[in-house]
Amino acid sequence: MTMRRTMLVAAGSAAALLVAGCGGGGPQSSGDSKLSGDKIVLGVLNDQSGAYLELSGKNSVKAVEMAIADFKKKHGDDAVTKDITVETADHQNKPDIANTKANEMYDRKGVDLILDVPTSSAAEKVADVAKEKKKLYFNIGAATTTLTGAKCNKYTFHYAYDTYMLANGTGRNTTEQGAKNWYVLYPNYQFGQDMERSFSNAITAAGGKVLAKDAAPFPNTSGDYSTYLLKAPGLNPKPDVLGTMQAGAELVNVVKQYNEFKLREKGVGLAVGLMFLTDIHSLTPDALAGTTYTDAWYWNFDQRNREFADRFKAETGTRPTFAHAANYSAATQYLEAVQAAGTDDADTIVKALEGKTIDDVFLRNGKIRAEDHRVVHDAYLAQVKPAAEVTEEWDYVKILKTIPAAEAFAAPSPDCRM
Repeated sequence: MTMRRTMLVAAGSAAALLVAGCGGGGPQSSGDSKLSGDKIVLGVLNDQSGAYLELSGKNSVKAVEMAIADFKKKHGDDAVTKDITVETADHQNKPDIANTKANEMYDRKGVDLILDVPTSSAAEKVADVAKEKKKLYFNIGAATTTLTGAKCNKYTFHYAYDTYMLANGTGRNTTEQGAKNWYVLYPNYQFGQDMERSFSNAITAAGGKVLAKDAAPFPNTSGDYSTYLLKAPGLNPKPDVLGTMQAGAELVNVVKQYNEFKLREKGVGLAVGLMFLTDIHSLTPDALAGTTYTDAWYWNFDQRNREFADRFKAETGTRPTFAHAANYSAATQYLEAVQAAGTDDADTIVKALEGKTIDDVFLRNGKIRAEDHRVVHDAYLAQVKPAAEVTEEWDYVKILKTIPAAEAFAAPSPDCRM
């Protein structure tokens, strides 16, 4: 009995050592691969059925797939792996669904990196999950500055734009050009609240004043903004400009009703906090002619952008928004970091990305700040052309000014503690 028990203990110890040598019970790589599961899985989590469907949606998935194809073509047999796939899910702009889908992607789908995630309240939930799971998250679609402020963490990078960038461009420049008195209309959730604060600060700093502000429901299922829009010309003093902070399909509804009520003819101009190329396409340029806004990227800015946009159009039938280009760039930079490091270990990739300078189709004068993981880059003050000046479908904008990366984004926040 004693000898048999000794043999069983020895066998059990050997089995335990074997399991330990294999790294435990998670998915393992074979051979000399340092990739979890011998593969890379990218996750695109965004709105594929609601207000932000057109500006990002399934075409952001296509942009990520283009990045994977280009990576494989570039590296060929030397690629760290040829097994690179995309998982995707619709968060419906709901924080609880975003939380569930992010957990599912990391835990069940084996996702190494989550991309996109418009809707700031949803983005914050995903940042929390990334921190808990110690998995990477590149936010593209949300604008809240909390991702590089109080909600910053080691595994979250804020890639494309934020409310400071938008307000610093549009709010400051519009005020300096003479629109001193503002009426601000914003969607009543995290993004809209951040936009209202950022714009109010920028307007005041430029010598302007916010006369009144109203929070509209989000999502606004009725699509009706008449109560707010009809209020604007009756304010005393009358505002020089209506600043609308809606985005996507909700912005389209606001602008349609702004034109229907002839507010421009009544002396109330229009400033748009956040606008995408797909919004202009939906409304037509004449509906927005002369409107100035801040853009993170424009498809026809130069030949490099246009070449990407031509390829994207061949794949999707549309020109890319800045969200599509940013998702392509973010996926590419992640894959290149894994290729250089030879591993998808999250901590290793974070270390490789921090402080990195980047120049690619989306990021001009780009840099990933180590202090807060804000990805800074040049931004653009843009103006919508009247239809008479549009010579090619989708080329609806002229770039008035390049805002240098150093000016486009705020300095690191003291609220961010990595």
